[in-house]
Amino acid sequence: MPRPEDFERRLGHRFTDARLLEQALTHGSRGGDYQRLEFLGDGVLDCVVAEALYVRFPGLDEGKLSQLRTALVRESALAEAITALGIEAGARASMQADTLEAIFGAVFLDGGYDAARRVVLNVLKTGLDRLDPQAEARDAKTLLQEVLQARFKSVPSYRVMRSSGAAHQKTFDVECRIKELKLATAGSGSSRQRAEQAAAAAMLERLQDR
Repeated sequence: MPRPEDFERRLGHRFTDARLLEQALTHGSRGGDYQRLEFLGDGVLDCVVAEALYVRFPGLDEGKLSQLRTALVRESALAEAITALGIEAGARASMQADTLEAIFGAVFLDGGYDAARRVVLNVLKTGLDRLDPQAEARDAKTLLQEVLQARFKSVPSYRVMRSSGAAHQKTFDVECRIKELKLATAGSGSSRQRAEQAAAAAMLERLQDR
């Protein structure tokens, strides 16, 4: 952990209540208000990033904006951002990402939304500048996994429901299920892989309303 004044300079916020920062850096397994701050920071992060992308890319539709948001707030991206701040927040990317979200929550409580917005945009500036809206879209399965990890801390599962037809003309029906959200969608294709992609695409559409 760097000296508090060094960390606050990199973060872009001077805490009025130093206890909030301490709570954000105290993982839930060691007590404190860490998980509540993480919950709050996750909401702040989503709001700030959605606004930033809406303003920065006025010509993009909802689907592409969602894709860019997912790329920006995925675990590995947040882990990279907190490492750049000089914070050792555990070996796992998930713990590093959670800690950064808790810090965002602490800033929000300490200085309000404007302060939190400045911090989020400062911390994620490199990631924002790297975004390429013209890049080829990820396949549906990859995008679904990133969305679930970023927003719901979950992963999808796939199951072949049935296959039919001759060996050279088979059709596969696959179910995509998210156990934690109690959601399931179906997809069909000439191969298991194509059927899984179709089921994942259907699930992405379902998640747009959540």
